[in-house]
Amino acid sequence: MKLAIVYNHDSHNVINLFGIPNREFIGKKTIKLITDALKADGHQVKAFEGDKDMIERLEEFMPRVVKGELPGLVFNVSYGIQGQARYTHVPGILEMVGIPYVGSGPLAHGLALDKVVAKVLFRQYGLPTPDFAVVDSWPGELPNLAYPLIVKPKNEAASFGLRIVNDDAELKEGVQTIFDNFKQPVLIEQYIEGREINVGLIGNNPPETLPPVELIFGPNGPPVYTNEDKRRTSGREINYKCPAPLSEEMTIQAQKLARRAFEVLGCYDCARVDMRLDQEGNFYLLEVNSLPSLGQRGSYLVGAAQAGFDFKSLINRLVEVASARYFGTPKPQVLHENGQDKEIRLSSFLAERRDRIERRIENWTNLNSRTLDPVGIAGTMKKLSESLRNIGLKPIEEYTDEPFVKTWQTREGFVDGTVLIGHLDVPMALDVSRQAFRRNPEWLYGEGVGSSRAPIAMLEFVLRGLKTIHCLQELRLGVLYYTDEGRECNYSSEIIRKVAEKAEKVLVLRPGNIGNKIITQCRGHRKYLLDVEAAPRRLGKTFKKQGALEWVCSKIEELSKLSSQKKYVAVAASDIQATSFPMLLPHRITVTLLVSYIEQELADDIEKEIRTILGKGTIKWQLEKISERPPMKPRKANRDLAKALAKVAQKWEIPFAQESSLWPAIGGVVPESTAVVCGLGPIAKDLYTPHETVERISVLQRALLLGEFLLQDL
Repeated sequence: MKLAIVYNHDSHNVINLFGIPNREFIGKKTIKLITDALKADGHQVKAFEGDKDMIERLEEFMPRVVKGELPGLVFNVSYGIQGQARYTHVPGILEMVGIPYVGSGPLAHGLALDKVVAKVLFRQYGLPTPDFAVVDSWPGELPNLAYPLIVKPKNEAASFGLRIVNDDAELKEGVQTIFDNFKQPVLIEQYIEGREINVGLIGNNPPETLPPVELIFGPNGPPVYTNEDKRRTSGREINYKCPAPLSEEMTIQAQKLARRAFEVLGCYDCARVDMRLDQEGNFYLLEVNSLPSLGQRGSYLVGAAQAGFDFKSLINRLVEVASARYFGTPKPQVLHENGQDKEIRLSSFLAERRDRIERRIENWTNLNSRTLDPVGIAGTMKKLSESLRNIGLKPIEEYTDEPFVKTWQTREGFVDGTVLIGHLDVPMALDVSRQAFRRNPEWLYGEGVGSSRAPIAMLEFVLRGLKTIHCLQELRLGVLYYTDEGRECNYSSEIIRKVAEKAEKVLVLRPGNIGNKIITQCRGHRKYLLDVEAAPRRLGKTFKKQGALEWVCSKIEELSKLSSQKKYVAVAASDIQATSFPMLLPHRITVTLLVSYIEQELADDIEKEIRTILGKGTIKWQLEKISERPPMKPRKANRDLAKALAKVAQKWEIPFAQESSLWPAIGGVVPESTAVVCGLGPIAKDLYTPHETVERISVLQRALLLGEFLLQDL
């Protein structure tokens, strides 16, 4: 499980510093002890300050989850940075962004920190607490309470400002000191002569009570636990006796009172209740510490140790009770091979490896394999081959044509089964600067991360998961990767067609489109090279006929009118290059023309119209078709395949939709006898640009979708 320890030690990372500053800090030694305890129980742990960057750090460490996956948990030991009700700040933020956490919620913290409100609630529910008064300005009227009295800030913890006063002069001095230092009302409370007892609690509905702990003050100093005692600056040592020397009846009474106070304030998971026991054997509630100290000298740990918890077991017990409160189980369910559905075992395998998948994406993204980089492509293909071989797939020499295409299969082969197709090259020019891998809470960035890298890593972990649950070799499954996407698949198309012809269905691991859409049909795509040549001209000289550039511009305008939404056809120029001699206007123009279409016959007719528009005359031109990618036509088999995928997506509550694409895909090479869909890879945007990115949550979503869909063939 992912656990983030959120604390406050020394951060001032806020927009502005103002208001009451926090005076409580958790030690770095304690943070390390908590971290080590959680890691020892197998959790994945990070610790960071609860400041203004907390949400971003949490979102990166524990991104959104899919159905059936437990989210990460925050182990909250944050006292806040500044302002009022500081204990409530981090829990309130966690509530807002939807992250579960260990400990009480903002309401309970707020009630516990406001000592006056807590005491009013105690009285309302019939729980004993010392008589009290509140002073919110000074000079003011003295309370009608008998000395000695306790004075302390109304809204502070950790015994800040606490002291015993014995007469009016000491009372006035104590109240004024609190006003000066804490800028808040003062709680004046009847001092209870007797013993101080602390009772820790852990769990919920009902919470378990730890053995009572008695504080032993010794002969020096006041018999109360001050902040100076806690910080060990008072010059005396406070000792503990646990279990407190109480009769069985008194022990039960103290624990019952502590449990009731815990429930009245609405605490969760853990707390420490401080009380006094007078000479007549009466208990009085002082306060509830809703965020008990986990420091080594704290009474909470003393009581826990007496109950049989060492530090490691206590920390992990707190995680268990919080997990039970949120998820209904003390620990995330351990999935064993026997007795569990294959789908559950596979989903567990993938969900537990989200970080590894992202690290694998980073590794792939750091490899160079642009279309025109044969060395980089060869190295990347070798790495992929090694990975698939280690997973258990075997290469098929019959359907391999190095360096453009390579095919692998399971023991059962791929005939009448499923073939997964992806491309390894990144179609970007060599002179475009590389984008290094990086991430933010929602997206992964890097060269080819969406078009190529994330689908590869997703495929690897799906296959590893299938292998782990002993299903991979039982599948009729093939994997084909090609390296000439940037060359219009001119060299790989024939082998892809032959492989697809023998399969029942083909899933193309191209990225899904924004909106979680897959492609069930796409247009074909033709690329033409138009070469135009005319006599050279001088600038400023008058000519009766158009020059090469003017002629090309006028023809491009005419050609664009061939586009028709009704006929699903588009014609456009994608590149124009001019050649000229020094001091002369361009005499040669090279134009790349693109034609997208859905019907082959219409594309042939469009080519004839293009030639007619170019016509004959003094301008010399030559039109050559340099590549063609056939359309993926709409057909029932594709729609049925998409419906089967949609059914799996619905089970896992994965967003899923279908659409047609204006751009070609390798699915157009697949024969009509084989069902095919494109876009099974993670959701991506800005493909083939320096800003290419893939949605983080979609990596796991699409891995689950692909994995369970493949299992249906068993």
